[in-house]
Amino acid sequence: MTPDPSLNVHGETLLPCSLDPVTGFFRNGACDTCAADRGSHTVCAVMTDEFLAFSKYVGNDLSTPRPEYNFPGLKAGDHWCLCAGRFLQAHEDGVAPQVNLAATHRAALEIVPLEILELYATRALG
Repeated sequence: MTPDPSLNVHGETLLPCSLDPVTGFFRNGACDTCAADRGSHTVCAVMTDEFLAFSKYVGNDLSTPRPEYNFPGLKAGDHWCLCAGRFLQAHEDGVAPQVNLAATHRAALEIVPLEILELYATRALG
């Protein structure tokens, strides 16, 4: 028996978020999650300079390369699986990035209401 595929916020098969750079809790390019993913890296977001500066300011520097972790550092336009709580915080502070709903795991809805995610939905990607 094959396991059920991961589902996105619309109840459809979860699409990949990014393979360049490779993202996701499992570093498989998708915003899949599991019980060990305490940060709920489930929101597929399109990075902006404004969001990256905000994230660094609140203690999560996503823009600086970390070769020891094979992390290239993110730049505006990169897609990345964000922690749902950090996305919600960015929304509350007015700096949330756009979201690819087709690649955002339904587990994000435990933290971020669908109505908020839809405010940031990318038109080209879902």
